[in-house]
Amino acid sequence: MNTPQHVAIVVNPSKTSRDDIEKELDSVEFDGPGPRISWLETTVEDPGHGMAQEALDMGADLVIAAGGDGTVRAVAECLADADTSAHLGVVPLGTGNLLARNLDIPLGNIGKALEAALTGDVLTIDLAWAEADLDGTPQRNAFTVMAGVGVDAHMITETDEDLKDKVGWLAYVESLGRAVSASDVISMALTVDGEKTGNEEAHTLIVGNCGILTGGVTLLPDADPVDGELDLLVLSADGVAGWLDTMRSMMWDNGLKRLVGATDKAESSDSVMHRRVTAVTVELGESRVLELDGDDVGECSRVEFSIQPAAIRVRTPRS
Repeated sequence: MNTPQHVAIVVNPSKTSRDDIEKELDSVEFDGPGPRISWLETTVEDPGHGMAQEALDMGADLVIAAGGDGTVRAVAECLADADTSAHLGVVPLGTGNLLARNLDIPLGNIGKALEAALTGDVLTIDLAWAEADLDGTPQRNAFTVMAGVGVDAHMITETDEDLKDKVGWLAYVESLGRAVSASDVISMALTVDGEKTGNEEAHTLIVGNCGILTGGVTLLPDADPVDGELDLLVLSADGVAGWLDTMRSMMWDNGLKRLVGATDKAESSDSVMHRRVTAVTVELGESRVLELDGDDVGECSRVEFSIQPAAIRVRTPRS
């Protein structure tokens, strides 16, 4: 892989420091002269979109997002919107690190992640988009891995932040019981690829570009970030028996069973509906929290999901 000429590193200062990253940069070996490095820090008001645009304006051909899922999402969104040939690098420093998990980018090791970003292969992936009036304001936001309303989103809003800092992704497990209790059945009207499919009564709707969550849990085993499609999952479980059926389908039929050699497609059940789509519009009976890549972005009553094929070029470890 050719060495980039100008690298912009977008750092979330709440996750790491420039000094920590510079120490690890010294260990990266290049085939020739090293690249020019520019440094940009995110802010509370801007998690990385403006910094990524500044990097492109400076002529960077590689923009590295050093932070959590919010930083990665913001930088990816900017690159996709700019229709640039610049590559995305990821130094995962958050709790979920969802895109890094799905692309086998090293976790918990800044040096190895930098090596992948600076000297690795290039993978062109899709990017998903969500358009909605969030808390009354029209917005168009990208997500790299998954979006959802219902239990999925409630797991984010119900998670104890102090516990999250201490035990990482395990905090989401602690929040699941409270999330289920907080998530009433939602009336949903779905339009899939331009065709209305009728109303659903569901606890959760999830749209995915990738399938792996924190802890290595495979929620959407057929999701592939290079296939130009989204995976739609609707959980309509009602009562204890329904939830047991849902968990069996999610965690066994559509996840763990794959690890022991099964190759059949993801299954639906009485309480789980699974489809491959390129666009889906969801109209909710009442406003609910929308979650994008683990971040609560506000409440909405209608959201349009779509896929942008081959949207960004991501540096991954050498094969």
